[in-house]
Amino acid sequence: MNVGLNKAQVKSGGARRALTGAALLLLTQLTTAAHAGPNEQAKRIYERIAGEPPPAAVLAQMATAISGSPGQAGLLAAAAIATSAPSFYNVTLKNLVIPWTNRDQTVFAPFNDYAATVIGMSRDDLAFNTALSDDILYVVNAPGLPAPSAANNNHYAAAESNGVDLSTALQRTTQSGTYGTPVQATAGLITTRGAASAFFINGTNRAMFRFTMINHLCHDMETVMDTTRPADRIRQDVARSPGGDSRVFLNNCVGCHSGMDPMAQAFAYYNFDATAGQLVYTANQVQPKYLINSTNFPFGFVTPDDSWSNRWRAGANASLGWDPTLPGSGAGAKSLGQELASSDAFAQCQVTKVFQAVCFRAPSSAADQATLATIKASFKSGGYKLKQVFQLSAAACPGQ
Repeated sequence: MNVGLNKAQVKSGGARRALTGAALLLLTQLTTAAHAGPNEQAKRIYERIAGEPPPAAVLAQMATAISGSPGQAGLLAAAAIATSAPSFYNVTLKNLVIPWTNRDQTVFAPFNDYAATVIGMSRDDLAFNTALSDDILYVVNAPGLPAPSAANNNHYAAAESNGVDLSTALQRTTQSGTYGTPVQATAGLITTRGAASAFFINGTNRAMFRFTMINHLCHDMETVMDTTRPADRIRQDVARSPGGDSRVFLNNCVGCHSGMDPMAQAFAYYNFDATAGQLVYTANQVQPKYLINSTNFPFGFVTPDDSWSNRWRAGANASLGWDPTLPGSGAGAKSLGQELASSDAFAQCQVTKVFQAVCFRAPSSAADQATLATIKASFKSGGYKLKQVFQLSAAACPGQ
């Protein structure tokens, strides 16, 4: 709350009166929130989840659910009703996920297969920790749409322009069956056309690793820098003495590349062909982009295959909570996706983003962190159901 005081107020003692008035207003708001009735609580929950006021019949149903069960149980029952609203899928979920699908991280990007798959998995209560590894794809089952294609986004663009209801029209299928991607090459959201066109295009495929970390572990490279990791898997294209100063590499570059390069090697067989407009997978053949600029440091690592290793299981980034039942190494995008999505940071990231979307603020207080811990524990033990995270978050902040 911003309380503005002018000089006259300060000189005359008006400051005390203004502050007292502000405190009384805040106390009134908190008291009103704390004693909000079932109708008010139901309305807030619905608006947070669905993004619009509830129809009268739905409001009454939610209020009855709140009244009929004490405490959190009633709020959760009401939130479950709200997540059946079409606008939850067509607006709230869509607006949450579209920024994950592009480098600008903007919501003003076309609807695509990446977003459709997140929305479909949420609607169907599929385990979201499989979202980076499964052979899964959601298409839109509606009349008059172009067929889904590995070479363009027309199917999803037409669905968006026609205002198709995503709460009912999304249909689960596979990338291997729809796009012809080899099953072993499918890695959930990573190998959707939407992700490939944004993060596998040009470059060195490090973008796919970076944006997967941003979108699904809530960490950009700066927050996971660790200069203590071995540098033996850093590729030739990274100069060891940028500008003639090796200290830049040792104190900066190595902090990201020593962890990123061994894991981004999982994408060595992938490329996005901008001319053909589709993902390319060359089994057992490293893409030329992994071997570019080899003269920057000829003694650097030469990528031989798509094997990867997670060097962050030790050191500072062990705090990301890697699953001890997994080996921490493997081959290809599918196993790397399992490694990333099995981390505690993955679960923490999803819960934090949903909490912020539903409660309209970032979690900051000790109480918020305790709430997040409870929701995360439920998310992990309850089968990684993303829709349930929305329900738990909305129930946790109905009066705020």
